[in-house]
Amino acid sequence: MASPSVHDHLSTPFAVLDADALEHNLATMARWCTERGVELMPHGKTTMAPSLFERQLAHGATGITAATPAQVRLMREFGVPAIQLASQLAQPREAAWIAGEIARGAFAFSSWVDSVAGVEFLDAAGGMADIVFDVLLEIGIPNGRTGCRTESERAAVTDAVRRAPNVRLAGVAGYEGVVAGRRDPESMSTVHRYLSSIRAAAEELLTSGAVDDDRPLVLTAGGSMFFDAVVDELATGWTCGSVRIVLRSGCYVVHDHGLFHQDSPLDGPGVDQPLRPALTVWGTVLSRPQPDRAFLDAGRRNVSFDQGLPTPLARLPLGAGQPEPMTGATVTKLNDQHAFVELDPSTQLDVGDRVQLGISHPCTTFDKWRLIPLVRDGRVIDTVSTYF
Repeated sequence: MASPSVHDHLSTPFAVLDADALEHNLATMARWCTERGVELMPHGKTTMAPSLFERQLAHGATGITAATPAQVRLMREFGVPAIQLASQLAQPREAAWIAGEIARGAFAFSSWVDSVAGVEFLDAAGGMADIVFDVLLEIGIPNGRTGCRTESERAAVTDAVRRAPNVRLAGVAGYEGVVAGRRDPESMSTVHRYLSSIRAAAEELLTSGAVDDDRPLVLTAGGSMFFDAVVDELATGWTCGSVRIVLRSGCYVVHDHGLFHQDSPLDGPGVDQPLRPALTVWGTVLSRPQPDRAFLDAGRRNVSFDQGLPTPLARLPLGAGQPEPMTGATVTKLNDQHAFVELDPSTQLDVGDRVQLGISHPCTTFDKWRLIPLVRDGRVIDTVSTYF
């Protein structure tokens, strides 16, 4: 018996994941990292989908990155064996819970620090559970996001770690996405300068003896737009100690038709096997009240809009079996449950037709769906559950 078509069984709006594109992206990113000798701990906040975490780990990821302690709890519930918390752990109760998880064994954990207070929280929790927390010194920029701004701030945090028997300095962390949001030449120059500051901090730790000689120093950076720059800046030329480069790119797993299609290192001209957009949202034409305007039933409750509006990709005429490519249509605005679509008056689009929307920025589309069909050739082969 053939698997069901999503259009025969689901009312719009709904999101779908393309199974072949998803597998291509998993394999492509894994191969890219292996060829360059770097690790990947993809950011789990993109999907918050344990079944996708499992597939990322099966494709060679050495762990999953979390943004909050609640995400750490969810990941542990589903058996993720290694987690990097890409923020300072500033909640004593959560630090105590994580310390208990570490004490039970078979769990590798690290978190970022940028203050003496952050070190003290972890030292107290580690002392209660008789464990040692691994921490990564976060490097920030003036007027930026979190992270140490100055050499004196870095020294204060490093000294606090030296005094804390239950905290160990494992490496250096940062996020280059806070300094630039596009890949134009000026932005790339800014990104490289920031990454060079991470490298300088790491070299300082290695030469000062602030880290254990018997373990490689961890350097972690790399969102989904500049991971190639991270490799260029951090992965080679080390003479004063061994290092592990850990990328945290998360959006690669489903890619998109907007932000990352424009600015991912694994898309665009010259890329042999570019990432493929795997996540789309379908809506139905509710109204075409004038020749140059139609309205869909998919809006801000259903599709991301923080990094660009969705893109109409295909039309499925009412009663048809296969979608057809769509041109001459642009989403210009979203309400909670409506998409404003500007049309060439000659574009064929009728009330009741369905429209496939490409998204821009997967993170803020995933969090709108609890169950997403996984499809191949328009037929459901599985589902992906999310936990936001």
